[in-house]
Amino acid sequence: MSTIREQAQACRDAAQVVAGLDTMTKRALLRDMAAALEAQSAAVLAANAEDMRQATAKGVQGAMLDRLRLDQSRVAGIAGALREVAELPDPVGVTTRRETRPNGLSIERVRIPLGVIAMIYEARPNVTADAAALCLMAGNAVILRGGSEAIHSNLAIAAALHAALRAHGVPEAAVTVLDDLSREAMVELLQLGDLIDLAIPRGGEGLIRFVTEHARVPVIKHYKGVCHLYVDRAADLELALGLLIDGKTSRPGVCNALETMLVHRDVAAAFLPRAAQALRERGVELRGDDASRALVPAMHAATDDDYAAEFLDLILAVRVVDDLDAAIAHIRRYGSDHTEVIATADEAAARRFVRAIRSAVVMVNASSRFSDGGELGLGAEIGISTTRLHTYGPMGAEALTIERFVVRGEGQVRHPQSRTQC
Repeated sequence: MSTIREQAQACRDAAQVVAGLDTMTKRALLRDMAAALEAQSAAVLAANAEDMRQATAKGVQGAMLDRLRLDQSRVAGIAGALREVAELPDPVGVTTRRETRPNGLSIERVRIPLGVIAMIYEARPNVTADAAALCLMAGNAVILRGGSEAIHSNLAIAAALHAALRAHGVPEAAVTVLDDLSREAMVELLQLGDLIDLAIPRGGEGLIRFVTEHARVPVIKHYKGVCHLYVDRAADLELALGLLIDGKTSRPGVCNALETMLVHRDVAAAFLPRAAQALRERGVELRGDDASRALVPAMHAATDDDYAAEFLDLILAVRVVDDLDAAIAHIRRYGSDHTEVIATADEAAARRFVRAIRSAVVMVNASSRFSDGGELGLGAEIGISTTRLHTYGPMGAEALTIERFVVRGEGQVRHPQSRTQC
């Protein structure tokens, strides 16, 4: 068995090959990966069934189990995401800015690959394919360290991707899946500053804090998604109800699901009882402040911890606020810089909300569930950055490149006296 350093070195060597692939080759490679995944779907589903069996036996349930589960439809969705990434604009080599200085120098900013990405994630087998696709399109190689609960699924998906890599003459190490899932191995990986260019953890808050504390390489963090819906005094209440139901109940175990609803005092009496009834019919437990419970007596009392919680379950915290400023203050205190939503017909209120909220994604009259790379035109996402580095929000292929300067001249020197005298 190769050591972690040996695997990382092989991935680094493969990154040089990937960086040299042209756009058409990368597109063909990703399309063939999708076809290979579909061809091997029976093996992938069998591997996932074993992961599900073991996870269930260990008592895994709820959001974690839902993220782990694959079926034919989800495998088709993973293949579809690969094909979508294949059709995205290639970010590598794109000149984002060009100017000519007074001395005649032409200054260009050009996108290049990062190099080797270490992707550390839990439970989600689809991340194996999504991360590989986005990294390859951006000219990078990737090391994938999934969770033990999904090891069979991840290896089966990787086997399909490797078949396509071999067919195109690209080293399999360009998509390296670690089978040593010990914490010691993870720490060793995170400290390979000479081989790893960026680490992206994707999972629970505990995992992300562990990665951040032990890494000697740059880390893009996404601690949790405490997403809010603010129902403004000028909201279309039917529209707001639709945003609430979709945001909370369509898939409660994901990071872009709603966790807290704030309601303007002027519309609380008209909206809250109706909203509570709709949510109760869908199995949602409500936890609210005194003003909310006065309108919906069956609601549980909310604690301060509830307003900071990422429930990832059919639980919603509720608060009645006096005005837009109070809603903004609440979000600034309890939010996690992920996604915030305002429901309002007042354009001025919407503009104030967008300007005041610094979260990675801000929605006006649209569901929080659209805070997803695929839905925002990225084809797929490798994660959602809530860290203000070179990228912020859902990360697609472009976010896995960086800009460098290319300077073109005609012999200009900074100090004329440095020219050789004849």
